[in-house]
Amino acid sequence: MSLSHHIAVITGAASGMGFAAAEALAAKGAQLVLLDKDEKVLTVAKQLNGQGHAVDLTDSTTVEHALEESVARLGKPSILLNCAGIAPAKRIVSKEGPMPLADFTRVIDVNLIATFNMMRLVANAMSQRELIGDAVERGVIINTASIAAFEGQIGQSAYAASKGAIVSMTLPAARELARAGIRVMTIAPGIVATPLMLSMPEAVQQSLSESIPFPKRMAKSSEFADLVMHIIENPMLNGSVIRLDGALRMA
Repeated sequence: MSLSHHIAVITGAASGMGFAAAEALAAKGAQLVLLDKDEKVLTVAKQLNGQGHAVDLTDSTTVEHALEESVARLGKPSILLNCAGIAPAKRIVSKEGPMPLADFTRVIDVNLIATFNMMRLVANAMSQRELIGDAVERGVIINTASIAAFEGQIGQSAYAASKGAIVSMTLPAARELARAGIRVMTIAPGIVATPLMLSMPEAVQQSLSESIPFPKRMAKSSEFADLVMHIIENPMLNGSVIRLDGALRMA
């Protein structure tokens, strides 16, 4: 399926799952608008013949300007993939005392509020796209949660809260945006072999892989991208959360 008539906005596109999805979309001919705090996104955008914006996704004004520029140059987007996120681990109460509230707020700002901000801005643009021929769909939004939304570990209170909220938004957002012909889906990855994960000691990587029932390895970023592509191409996938975890259930 060619996606040459599609414009895809991807956050967290400089590396890992966002980069893998950007590559897959580019291979199908989609026009790309890539956002990431890491300036590497500018190089990635050039490599994939897309537009790159090195922005802090928690700065709504800057994000709005970047999207306005992209719409002016390319047109209204039909795909939004939210991959940007952070996963710091910190206990609610540690030897140093209670977790600084600013640390909790930072995770919510980056993982949840920035995701919602992208949804509201891109969905607004999507809803104004003209339907061509017998098309009934204007676009699809895919958010990235985590299995921590369901089985968060000690030290993941902030992270689990942010990802759990993304899971909870999926169905009501899909119901609301259905009238505009926009689908909303969420992927909840387990342990993925991102650059950050692969930088951990070999013993840690092996231990994590052994905890996965089958296959006994970390997921590949390309497998996340494959799922993204299937969601885009399958119009009956809407309002649901798909786990990508090899049957892993965190203790």
